[in-house]
Amino acid sequence: MRRLIQAAATAAAMGLALGPVTAAHAGPIEQKEWWFDSWGIRTDVWPQSKGAGVTVAVVDTGVNASLPDLKSAVVPGKAFNASGQPTAGDATQDEDPNEGHGTAMASLIASRGTQTGFYGIAPEAKILPMHEPGLSPDATSAVIRYAADHGAKVINFSQGASSAVYPNHCPPKMVEALKYADKKNVVVVAASGNSGDSGNDVEIPGSCPGVLTVGAVDHQGKPWEHTQRQDYVTVAAPGAGVGGMGKTGHVYNNGEGTSQATALTSGAVALLRSKYPQMTARRAVQVLTNTAKDFGTPGKDDQLGFGVISIPRALKNDVPQNAKNPVYDRLDKAVVKGSTGGGGNQAAPATKSDSSDSGGSNGPLIIGGIVVVVVLVGAGLFIVMRRRKPSGAAGASYAPFPNGPQPMGQPGTPPSFGGNTGGQPLPPQGGGQQFQAPPQGRPNPNLAPPQSGPNMAPPAPQGPPNPNLAPPPE
Repeated sequence: MRRLIQAAATAAAMGLALGPVTAAHAGPIEQKEWWFDSWGIRTDVWPQSKGAGVTVAVVDTGVNASLPDLKSAVVPGKAFNASGQPTAGDATQDEDPNEGHGTAMASLIASRGTQTGFYGIAPEAKILPMHEPGLSPDATSAVIRYAADHGAKVINFSQGASSAVYPNHCPPKMVEALKYADKKNVVVVAASGNSGDSGNDVEIPGSCPGVLTVGAVDHQGKPWEHTQRQDYVTVAAPGAGVGGMGKTGHVYNNGEGTSQATALTSGAVALLRSKYPQMTARRAVQVLTNTAKDFGTPGKDDQLGFGVISIPRALKNDVPQNAKNPVYDRLDKAVVKGSTGGGGNQAAPATKSDSSDSGGSNGPLIIGGIVVVVVLVGAGLFIVMRRRKPSGAAGASYAPFPNGPQPMGQPGTPPSFGGNTGGQPLPPQGGGQQFQAPPQGRPNPNLAPPQSGPNMAPPAPQGPPNPNLAPPPE
């Protein structure tokens, strides 16, 4: 989450939270990506799809395109300022002053594993990096439209900001951009939030209609303790005990957040739309929603939505055409109603200029308009540079991998999010080492031990596997 914090506090807190960052090693790193086993990525998914032909826009801090694992994946993108105006940058450098949030999200989606052995789940997909300095209606709307016009089939928002100041919890301008993405046949995926056990804010863009919003689960299929509790959560994906590759090429093997769950879901959309090139955005979301496995509270719930996405199930594409599609049902209702928070049409007259909410000359209305502007400016300052983080000590700031590099634990048998059908493992194309399932419980000697500090979140406990997580009958 992007949060307004003082620069000095950021540097100090992040230094304690992350510990030392080391350069990538020459050889492949043994890496336990437990979600590979849960989804049967090597055996059930890659024989059908590796994401070829699909571009995922990663709206974040930029992506370090010079890393060997991402060099062939990243295409030139675009950077925007807070007003939604494009800048000279192409977002192929990661502007995160810390470990590299955007690079990490891109690695979970499409890392080739060329140098580190860390693979994304869609290692033949392309990454369109996008950078914006904060989630404002102008900037976020601009990046959605740019990505939709420049080949993206999926847009990933591993971030969010409070929606409290907006009508129906979504800025009208952002709703219009989401309508545009729908017309351009683009899936928009966003994180639900990381304060579910504390503030539990309603957050954009996840709260907006037309967005596939993602909660997080751990290696036992249980809701991550900080994942948001909101009715806009549609599905869930692995988000606890999930690392990634930072902007220096260092691979972190532990972390937590709905950021990671969102990136993996975007990768799942890429796999699905790669196997079925003619599949529409609406159909892709419908299929993922209706093939999700129902972990947690039975039925739809506010933490995991309709359940944890099952990529093997989704790739069967056997969901009836008339099945529920709540993400686009919300968007369609918003368009029909034209409400300020849904369709945004009724809000246009009240926001057609920055200096006047009404366009008239009535004194009280002008004063009221000034008050509204002041409130919105204040809210804008509050959400600037807000990034997904777990709840913690007041004033603390966390990167996507708050625990820093961790030695491997013994997570036990991960839950099945799709099951194995006995296929043979296939390496990703394009060079590099074949992905090998890392051994259970062996620490990686090349990863530094975790650092301690007052702002460091403790690692999630790694308990025994949940015996009740047997997959339901297909």
